[in-house]
Amino acid sequence: MKWSSFSLAALCCLALAGCRRPVERIEWPVMGTVAAVQVRGGGGLPASSYRQSAADAFAEVERLLNAHDPDSELSRLAPLGDAAVLARCDARMRPCYAAAFALERLSGGAFSPRWRGTNTLDLGAIAKGFAVDLAAELTYVDGNDALLDLGGNLKALKGEGGSHRPWRTGVRDPGGDGFAAEVDLREGEALATSATYFRGSHIRDARTGATVSNGVASVTVLARSAMWADGLSTALFVLGPDAGAALLNTAAEKFPEAGVAAALWLLSDGTSRLSGPSSSRFHRR
Repeated sequence: MKWSSFSLAALCCLALAGCRRPVERIEWPVMGTVAAVQVRGGGGLPASSYRQSAADAFAEVERLLNAHDPDSELSRLAPLGDAAVLARCDARMRPCYAAAFALERLSGGAFSPRWRGTNTLDLGAIAKGFAVDLAAELTYVDGNDALLDLGGNLKALKGEGGSHRPWRTGVRDPGGDGFAAEVDLREGEALATSATYFRGSHIRDARTGATVSNGVASVTVLARSAMWADGLSTALFVLGPDAGAALLNTAAEKFPEAGVAAALWLLSDGTSRLSGPSSSRFHRR
C-alpha cells in the first residue's frame, strides 16, 4: 500500500460511439504514477487550463501524505494514536486519515493504514483517490466535459456548460488485452480499480501481512467519492466477493455522502461478481 502504478491502465476511457466531440488529454508524472486531465467538447477551455489546479492538489497530497518521506506530515504523525493524528493533521488532509481509520474498522482490519506496524502510517491505498477528490473541488470546468485520472483513479468533473455526456470506461480483462466490462461514468462520479495486472500479487491482507491469494484478479468500485472508491477497491480485493459485498453495503449505509454505488469483482477463473445498489451500471463484454 504505497505510491504505485498498479492501477494504471486498469481503467481506460473508450471512445463514445457516435461522439463527434474531440477528446484532448494532457498528462504528467506524480505520486509514482501518471496523472491526466481529459476534456471533451469545443466551446470551453483546453485541457492545459485545468492542469495547474489538479497538479497543485496532487503535489500537496504527495508532499504531506508520502509514507516514504521521513519529513512528511504522515511520517511525523505515525507514532501517534488515531485520535491524536486527526487532531494534529493538516485540516485539508483530515478526510483522508478519517476515511482510512473508518475503513479499517468497517473491514475488521483487512484494510489498515497501519499495516506496516503499530507506529506506522501508510495511506497509499486511499490517498490517490483522495487527491482526485481534492483536485475536483479545486478545478473549475467551463464549456467542456472533463475527466481527472490519477493512476487509474477516475472522476468525471461537474462544470458549467458542456454536454454532460457520460465517459464510457472500460475495465481491463485480467486474462487478455481487451475489456471485461464497461461502465458509463456520469458527472460527479468516480471509479477505481485494485488489480494484479503489472505487479503480481502485491496487495496485502493487513490482518496477516501476507499477500492476498483468494482468486480475485481485480475489483472495480463505482462511487461519488474517488477516495472511497480507491480505499474500498483494496478492501474488497482482500475480503473477496462474499465478505466484500457486506462491507460495500455497510459503507454505503454509514457514509451516504460517499455515494458508494457498486463493485465488480473479476476472478482468476474467468467469472465475475457484482454487488451494490447500482450494480446494473456495469456491463460485461
